[in-house]
Amino acid sequence: MAKALEMIFVTGEGKSSTISVDNPKEPVDIEQVKQVMVQIIAQNVFTTSSGDFVSIKGARVVERNVEEVKVL
Repeated sequence: MAKALEMIFVTGEGKSSTISVDNPKEPVDIEQVKQVMVQIIAQNVFTTSSGDFVSIKGARVVERNVEEVKVL
C-alpha cells in the first residue's frame, strides 16, 4: 500500500491545487505540515495556470492499494 500526504492550496483564481508527498513520516505532524504550507505560500515557490498559491485549503493522507492484473 502506498501512502501520500496531499497538501491542498487555493490559487489566485480560487481554484484548488495539490502537492503530493509520497511516503510521509508517520504519524503526520499537522502543525509541521501547516508551517510548511505557510512557508510555500510566503516564498511563492510554485505557480499554476490558475495563479500563485494564496491560502491553505487543507491536507490529507491518502492510502492507495494497487493490484496488478495480468491481461496477457
